[in-house]
Amino acid sequence: MQKNYDIIVFGATGFTGRLVAEYLQALSATDNSLRWAMAGRSLTKLEQVRSLLGIAASVPLIKADASDAGAMSALVRQAKVIITTVGPYQQYGEVLATACAHEGTDYVDLCGEPAWMAQMIAKLEGPAKASGARIVFSCGFDSIPFDLGVLFLQSEAQKQFNAPATHVHGRVRVMKGGVSGGTIASAIATIEKIAHDPEQQKAMTNPFALTPGFRGPRQPNGSLAAYDALAQSWTGPFVMAVINTKNVHRTNALLGHAWGQDFTYDERMICGDGASGKRRAIKMQRQARLQNVLLWFRPTRALLRYFVLPKPGEGPTLEQRTNGRYDVLFIGETADKKIVKVAVAGDRDPGYGSTAKMITQSALCLAQDVDHAKTGGGVWTPGSAMGATLIQRLEKYAGLTFKVEN
Repeated sequence: MQKNYDIIVFGATGFTGRLVAEYLQALSATDNSLRWAMAGRSLTKLEQVRSLLGIAASVPLIKADASDAGAMSALVRQAKVIITTVGPYQQYGEVLATACAHEGTDYVDLCGEPAWMAQMIAKLEGPAKASGARIVFSCGFDSIPFDLGVLFLQSEAQKQFNAPATHVHGRVRVMKGGVSGGTIASAIATIEKIAHDPEQQKAMTNPFALTPGFRGPRQPNGSLAAYDALAQSWTGPFVMAVINTKNVHRTNALLGHAWGQDFTYDERMICGDGASGKRRAIKMQRQARLQNVLLWFRPTRALLRYFVLPKPGEGPTLEQRTNGRYDVLFIGETADKKIVKVAVAGDRDPGYGSTAKMITQSALCLAQDVDHAKTGGGVWTPGSAMGATLIQRLEKYAGLTFKVEN
């Protein structure tokens, strides 16, 4: 069926949604064949955003509420791909994702909520396969640099050694700018869900929560301070490992366990060597434990909502986004102990500036580059659905680099 638009941005009045719309406007300036529209609950707010960003009046505005199943179905029928930045997804995402799965429309989001994702995989895999819809979660900082970083490393391991790396370490060397307020909001929503549904706790702690029917070997404990001999550094816990590791294991499963059923993967922050590095790693471990404990207290969550999290429409300044960056080292080890190293870096703050570009390029990759003959319908990861094709796009248009290290 002919679609009216290549992409519809749902949530275009939110802070990240506005960044996506602004980026699409810039891309449209050099590609007038790109057909896109902005959608949200309020036409008045959409009009204000369109005017504020200097977006052409010819870009259509569509009113639609995330809780209205009929409106979501009508919305997704008009587009090849839906970009949604409206989270937490466990509160606002199910109706839209379900509509895409049933209507055959591709879908990308910024979800970092593994318990909800596990539920959606079970619910949407069948309808998406039947309709041809490609549902792709986690197309922002969680988890594209990590998912594609491991994929890139495995490709290099095959080139160098004709074998996959059975063990991979993801080591964050630089992260300037932090994660988005949406990530924290999702964490709070997840904890509140767990309080009422203990089954969700199992999904959070199970590294194979997104690979139904398969459970691999015991994975490294990423919550402790530890010395990494391969990285030659002390390491501490990394806040986003809980989602990234699950997506990496799902990619491996969807690729037919190309990296082996005994594959292990973990993520940590680089803290440095020597006594100072050890002290920093131990401090990070203690901070992570304290944060986890505090988040379980309802008063703490209320304080975060009212005094810490960005209010709707708020976020870092252009200067802060431009000055942000990140750099992640991946170290792979084959079964016969051969080592390969790669690095993934981004030139904007991870939670907003880089994320807005990553999700947009993911949508364009599905709309323009990866046809359904290669990737059929289903619930995918960025690595399994788009792989090297998306890496090329990110390097060309989104300020990311993927490099082999000595």
